[in-house]
Amino acid sequence: MAEGNPQLLPKRLKPETGGEMQPKEEVMEEPPLPLVPPTVQEETPVVFNTYNAAPAARRKREKGGGGQDGGGGGGGSGGAPPAPLYVDRRKSKVWNYYAKLGDAYVECNICKKQLSFHNSTTTMREHLVRKHGIRDTLLSHLKDDQVAEGDYATPENAGKRCRQTTPEGGFYHPASCSEPRSEVITELVLEMIFRDLHPLSVVKDKGFGLLLGYLEPGFTLPSPVQLSGMLWHRYAVVKQHLERYLRTAQAIVLCAEPWVSQFDQTYLSVTANFIDGEWRRARCLLETQRAKAEEALGEKLVALLAEFGLSGKSVFCLMHDADADADAAPQLAPQGWSNVFCAARGLHLCVRAGLEVQQVGEALDIARGIVRYFQQDAKAARSLNGKLEAINKAKLKLVMDAGSRWLTTLEMCERLLELKWAVLSVLEEHPKGAAGVQNLADHQWKLLQDLLPVMRTVKLATAFLREEQNASVSSLLPCVHGVVAAIGQQAEEAGAVIKTVVANIRGELRRRWGLAEEEKVLESPAVIASFLDPRFKEMRFLSPGLRNELHQRVKNMLSQACSPQSPPAAQFWAPNSDYKAESGQGGNRLPAHESRCSGAASQSVYDVLLGKDPTENMPEIHQQLENYIVEPLCKRSTDPLDWWKSNEHRFPAVARLSRQYLAIPATAVSPQQAFAAGESGLEHRRAVLAPENLDQILFLHQNFDFLESLRNSNEARSRNPHAEPFRGAAGF
Repeated sequence: MAEGNPQLLPKRLKPETGGEMQPKEEVMEEPPLPLVPPTVQEETPVVFNTYNAAPAARRKREKGGGGQDGGGGGGGSGGAPPAPLYVDRRKSKVWNYYAKLGDAYVECNICKKQLSFHNSTTTMREHLVRKHGIRDTLLSHLKDDQVAEGDYATPENAGKRCRQTTPEGGFYHPASCSEPRSEVITELVLEMIFRDLHPLSVVKDKGFGLLLGYLEPGFTLPSPVQLSGMLWHRYAVVKQHLERYLRTAQAIVLCAEPWVSQFDQTYLSVTANFIDGEWRRARCLLETQRAKAEEALGEKLVALLAEFGLSGKSVFCLMHDADADADAAPQLAPQGWSNVFCAARGLHLCVRAGLEVQQVGEALDIARGIVRYFQQDAKAARSLNGKLEAINKAKLKLVMDAGSRWLTTLEMCERLLELKWAVLSVLEEHPKGAAGVQNLADHQWKLLQDLLPVMRTVKLATAFLREEQNASVSSLLPCVHGVVAAIGQQAEEAGAVIKTVVANIRGELRRRWGLAEEEKVLESPAVIASFLDPRFKEMRFLSPGLRNELHQRVKNMLSQACSPQSPPAAQFWAPNSDYKAESGQGGNRLPAHESRCSGAASQSVYDVLLGKDPTENMPEIHQQLENYIVEPLCKRSTDPLDWWKSNEHRFPAVARLSRQYLAIPATAVSPQQAFAAGESGLEHRRAVLAPENLDQILFLHQNFDFLESLRNSNEARSRNPHAEPFRGAAGF
């Protein structure tokens, strides 16, 4: 018992002076606990002050006669320390995040949600993973020998908790954080840095130190140098896992994204895209480094592949968004790699070509001047807001466009036209202030109005490409052809200026994707990808002659890929052991085909009437292609990867080719980022990162969650073979 051992009292709690220590009669509200609450030591008696005792434990004590004048109460006549309270034995680490409410309910210490409890922690564990992202890997870091000290603090004691010593301060730490718990918190700080793209110097910020000091008084924040070492170690571990994953890829598509930081430094981010054996789309960041003008892009990419144990032969396509002309594009990639232009960048350049028409450019410049006037003149802005409130449009604001994003130009025109009469009214009421603002003429207002349908049609194409099932370049050409046809119809009834705008956009679309010359259309990997997409395999945008030529070209590709005489470079895409009947034995056919051909001699007498049987002597891979062509079309909402996962066994040779070409994305970055109207959070935060650790932070930011989800999916499938595999792609 604690009567003879007053030293067992926690050092950070001082007995109240001048009288007895009386227990509280009312149950105090429990303050929120930190994200990683301390664990409970098993079979270890811990003495708490009665003001810090848990409500359930206090009720148990009071029920046993521990009132104000009871011998076992919180204070005796001589001021003796309280009786020791034993912590419940909790074997599962999940209990570190929950408080028990009777026998049938528990309460989450993080979100205060109550869950039913039936002698099992499965529901509690699933709640932590689903709602708070706390996984088994984090729970495994917590040790059973940690003591839950100070879990229940009254508001009076909570205000007395010591603050964390910041790098600039010198506060005293009355109690140190246990080493296992300190390691977990340090790892969580590191994860916060690369998940949310914070600089390492965030640990030196005073506000962050005060917050963490309040939540965990005994914890000492690591220095940026310590975090840098931990970051490099985590980077090396994840990179090893990524190397092994990349070696399973049948074919890799590299995407090069140049971007500029706030320090006016140009960087190049390189991502690897492929479809793995489970038909999951992967987008993994390989590197982000300073771009050097004197360094050839092809040589840089080959050297980067070598760091991951890959050769240049493992890559068959490079996607870029460089402004280089289509004829100069082959110079960007090494020999043997195909070139694909980023759809987002291409659409931007096409729309910009239409907006550069002189009359349109003049109208847009005047529109920008009007918007700028209302943004800079406070009196005019107040007058406009008053008029908008009168017509219940107070939430609408004028928008200034950004030259690098044509979607903002569309938004500026839409908003200006919607608020046209309010804007004109303010300009008339403030002639002196608006003296330097040029107003749009009537024909210019009409020009902007006629321009909206054309731009909205292109915007509709971006919305189509942003959908998950349309992430592949296979969706691009059907979409581009649809835009060309739709805006062409819109121009038939428009004025001369809009017709010029449409002609410029259509011409640029045809030129950038090789649609102007029929002999170049089939050279684009996007055409083959569209044919291998079960939704667009009819290729309605091609002429019948080009369709037949495309089918023949795909047949030749299948024959070359499955031929035993194929060069060693093609072995990367060679069939695996499941397809020995197709490629490993030359001209041998599958048993079903042999049975069909066994009666060929007896059937030859009918060749006089019917001609030669078209399936006679047809290679199995060609038969697969013919069967795929006559297969019914899928709905546009179908994910082509799901379709191929279900039908791979029917067309194995065609499926291997599909896995290669459907891996080509439509955009160099994620579609959500590529077609965003404004700057994304990723673009804003990465621009302010210090160059010393930028590569490692971005690498972990994009790859860590994806590889972990991949591992969890594989573990779940090993336990439940019928579970759906993880389908997401790494990205922002």
